[in-house]
Amino acid sequence: MSEILSTQDLEALRRIPTPTISNAIEKFNLRGRDAGFTANIRCMFPELGAVVGYAGTATVRSATPPQGDTLPLRRRYWDYLQNSPKPTLVLMRDLDDPPLGAFWGEVNANIHRALGCVGAIVQGTVRDLDEVRALGFHFFASSVSVSHAYAHLDDFGKTVQVGGLTIHSGDLIHADEHGAIVIPHQVAREVAAAAAEVEKYEHPIISLCKSPEFSIDKLEQLFKREVI
Repeated sequence: MSEILSTQDLEALRRIPTPTISNAIEKFNLRGRDAGFTANIRCMFPELGAVVGYAGTATVRSATPPQGDTLPLRRRYWDYLQNSPKPTLVLMRDLDDPPLGAFWGEVNANIHRALGCVGAIVQGTVRDLDEVRALGFHFFASSVSVSHAYAHLDDFGKTVQVGGLTIHSGDLIHADEHGAIVIPHQVAREVAAAAAEVEKYEHPIISLCKSPEFSIDKLEQLFKREVI
């Protein structure tokens, strides 16, 4: 993994909406426009705004009971998270299809917050929404559940797929009410400036569309400009 971004760099990224981050990343031509972002993952607390963090990865199961004592595995998982780059965002997949119960609720939100995590992005379910919202801990998930059922940790630290997005431990993630996207490490320090260029390009178009001086000819001229 590349060098960890400074607090200032991370805060600059956090102030930018995720769709604008997506537009900025496209300008570097590092991947196809159909890759690098989640689908069908719901932001539970859009009022918390965007979140940026380094991925800690894990898988769980919730439809069947665990085999044996799960505490030793959990202890190794907690150690892994505590030693992960900060801030940490947990990217987790429930391997049961469909997921039955919620690994994530008030207790796990508090545990993970104490370990330096700022949120969880889950292909699976979450619960205790009022309590977790009050913590300021971000929840993104495919659904909600009343019960934790048999939810238990399966594995951690490996590549996972969440909402169609392949995530590696240590990936830089940006997420808000629109979903989540991986920011490539090699351009992470340049994305905020690229996003500013995208907005500089878009602003005249939006202003023209709101103006009584709007015309298709003027619109065409604006679209002829190059961005970045």
